[in-house]
Amino acid sequence: MEDNIAAKVSDADFAYYNGTGANITTQSSTLISSSPYLNHAELRSLIAQEMLRRNGPELPNTAFIPNVVKILMELEDWPRIFQLFEEEKARLPEFKAWLEGRKISLFTMDELKDPKPGTLRAVIHDFVVNSGYNMDHFYQGMEIKTDFDFYMKERTHTHDIEHMITGFETNHAGEVALLAANSRALYKYFKPELAAFFNRVSTYLKAKTTMKSGLFYPEAFKVELDAEDIGAAQGRAWKHPLFLIPFRDYLDWQVQDIREEYGITNPPPPGEWAWTTAVSEDPRGANDDHAMATAAE
Repeated sequence: MEDNIAAKVSDADFAYYNGTGANITTQSSTLISSSPYLNHAELRSLIAQEMLRRNGPELPNTAFIPNVVKILMELEDWPRIFQLFEEEKARLPEFKAWLEGRKISLFTMDELKDPKPGTLRAVIHDFVVNSGYNMDHFYQGMEIKTDFDFYMKERTHTHDIEHMITGFETNHAGEVALLAANSRALYKYFKPELAAFFNRVSTYLKAKTTMKSGLFYPEAFKVELDAEDIGAAQGRAWKHPLFLIPFRDYLDWQVQDIREEYGITNPPPPGEWAWTTAVSEDPRGANDDHAMATAAE
């Protein structure tokens, strides 16, 4: 069959796209490049695996995210990140005030009891009781000592609340839309270098999702295009990244009022994308129970 296909990559194609510059040689006895990420053997292996594997039933689709996050953190230039963080605190009074307030958006069931319908308290209560998700799902056991610690931990807590108030539910398309919205809001509000750090893991999640869907899940890829557009439009309209909202102060606000206050526009109707997780993965058995599998594929 292959012999009948006229379209083949030619030597001229290699020359045009790859250039004809001299090959760079090295005395190193191991693989090495100018990229610390490419030089990291475990990261190379994980990226290749997660870009090219199927979303099979034996693993949650979120598998290996902690492994990649750990390596990315090991490779960060932390003095530079901390410098940028302090510079943005000085430039952005709202960011500084949010950090200094340290209002944790993780709530006990006692704090969520007796909610009024339509309020943020009611939505969070329903999510905690019925979703099977843990809102304290990353950096578990972490002690907050600094403003930067608070940022890292609070973004874990607010992720699921962002799903609730944007209308981008915890399904495949909802995750893609939220990634798109956050990236636009981050780069709109923060300077690009710090926004890139804040968006680092999301960049990985988006890349692996796009690649796998392009290879194996064409229906998922199609809806991802729509979700990307809808998320991008909403994120550009946000007053600022949503993690800066001190959600503890808004528990008794109507969700619709929070949306109007912070520019959260055109949320999809509830359940509109509920079908999208199933087309983004291999078939699951009736007894499969990977609650996190719908998140950040």
